Amino acid sequence: MKEDAHRINQKIRVDEVRLVGDNVEVGVYPTKKALQLAEEQELDLVEISPKAVPPVCKIMDYKKFLYEQKKRDKALKSKATKVVIKEIRFGPNTDEHDYEFKKKHAIKFLTEGSKLKAYVFFKGRSIIYKDQGQILLLRLAQELEEYGKVEQMPKLEGKRMIMFIAPKK
Repeated sequence: MKEDAHRINQKIRVDEVRLVGDNVEVGVYPTKKALQLAEEQELDLVEISPKAVPPVCKIMDYKKFLYEQKKRDKALKSKATKVVIKEIRFGPNTDEHDYEFKKKHAIKFLTEGSKLKAYVFFKGRSIIYKDQGQILLLRLAQELEEYGKVEQMPKLEGKRMIMFIAPKK
C-alpha cells in the first residue's frame, strides 16, 4: 500500500496539536486527548498542516475526505482545456495552389480553436532560400489575421523556420 498523503491517528508523533473542525472546541490539545476525542466520534484525527507549530489536525472521516478530494481533482482536471496544436508544413518554394490549399486547412484549424504551427522545412541546400521561407510565413500570418494572432514570429530552428498562431477567441 502506498504512503498516505496525510498522517493520521497513531502516525501523528508530536506531543500537542492544534485541533480544528466541526463539533470540537478549537484549540491546542495534547495529542493523546485529540486522539481520544476522535475515537469517541468514531472518526480519524488527520494532520492537515504538519509545518505549523503546533501541527494543525482535524477530526474527520479520512476515507470520505480522500474521496471528496479525488472528486475535486477530477472536476478540476476535466475543466482544464486541452491545447491542440495542428501543424502545416511548407517548402521554401511552395507553389500558389499548394499554398492556398494549406491556408484553407489553417483557417479550418484556427476556427476549430486549435493552435497552428506553420513551418517551412529546408531540405538539403534549400536553406539558401530562408528569406523566401520567412516571406511565405509572414504572408500566411497576414492572411490569417482575422482568424488568429501570431504567438511567435518566424524563427529558424535547425532546418525549420517555425511560426505559431493562436486562434482568436
